[in-house]
Amino acid sequence: MMYDAIVIGAGPSGSSVALALSGQGRAVAIVERSEFPRRKVCGEFMSAVNLDLLDKLGGGAVVRAKAGPEVKRVALFASGPSTDAGMPRAAGDAFGRALGRDVLDGILLDAARDAGADVFQPWRAAEITTDGDNAMVRIESKHVQGVLVAPVVIAAHGSWEQGRLPTNLPKTNAPHDLFGFKAHFTGAELDRDLMPLLAFPGGYGGMVWADRNRMSLSCCIRRDVSIRLREKGNASSAAQAVHAHILASCPRVASMIVNATLHGEWLAAGPMRPGIRPRFADDIFRVGNLAGESHPIIAEGISMALQSGWLLANELARFDRWDRAARIAVGRRYSKAWNRQFATRIRVAALLARLASHPMSAAAVNTFVSGFPNSLTLGARLTGKTKLLPIACD
Repeated sequence: MMYDAIVIGAGPSGSSVALALSGQGRAVAIVERSEFPRRKVCGEFMSAVNLDLLDKLGGGAVVRAKAGPEVKRVALFASGPSTDAGMPRAAGDAFGRALGRDVLDGILLDAARDAGADVFQPWRAAEITTDGDNAMVRIESKHVQGVLVAPVVIAAHGSWEQGRLPTNLPKTNAPHDLFGFKAHFTGAELDRDLMPLLAFPGGYGGMVWADRNRMSLSCCIRRDVSIRLREKGNASSAAQAVHAHILASCPRVASMIVNATLHGEWLAAGPMRPGIRPRFADDIFRVGNLAGESHPIIAEGISMALQSGWLLANELARFDRWDRAARIAVGRRYSKAWNRQFATRIRVAALLARLASHPMSAAAVNTFVSGFPNSLTLGARLTGKTKLLPIACD
């Protein structure tokens, strides 16, 4: 089957680039190995500029109808007294909101399907080959196989997915590897307009109200710290050990969820791969956290996923034919646009992650923030909460 573009992965990055390309009149195929709805380890917050982007792509109205309340304040919860400050306002919608990935991913994929994209789900991309003009993607579903052909292949399957594609990242096994955990709670005491950063030894996290009165608590912790906590506390699972560690390290969190009910099970994933990677290599474009990944401490994962898909589609729109020369040119332009949009926030996030997770520096940060609460507002601005996207080319 022949297409203009094949997108591997139907998360926010894959669906956003498929929506944008379909809006340009391109024939798009999306290959997604998981059935929806699915739960994902994710902070679930979207800054306000992404709601404007979703309006352009066609999913904004549904997201607005289902998302949690506006997040108007940001806070720091650590070992000492908590501090909060105002979230910076953005153009359009003044404040960001959160929506569970089990809801958001389905909304975006339905919008892409309605826009004309062909969706292969649950199908797995097993192999990618190229003859210079077109790529052939072999896909599998149970005992059935097929081949999709297109000049453009876009990998949006995420940095955690394992496989034999040239875009799958190698496994790592180092003590400092970060693993992510996420759970939903109902009946929590968190203020509805507040999104606190949680700082604790060996990791960091955040809380925010999402859809259906669910409060999302997500966090990252080092592999060696997680192992040590589990052995010390004789916990039955890593998630149980991490949960107890957060409650012991952040008194405000303990007071807010002591009477709350866990909604579903804890999820775990990783290791995280913070850093900047090639956005175009092996004649394949990368979007989402395959292109580059920020430390989740700044809650910009969904933002970077949605926006990277938009940036790539914007550069592809400059060419009528996507031959090899055009793809190389797009790769250069997309990489530069991606750097302008995300490089600063990735570097700031790396610094904040080191400060928040180290016991000595975390205490100093807590003292500083207590004296200068507006540093939280400045930090939110520096990490991209109000940064606009470039205007689409004609």
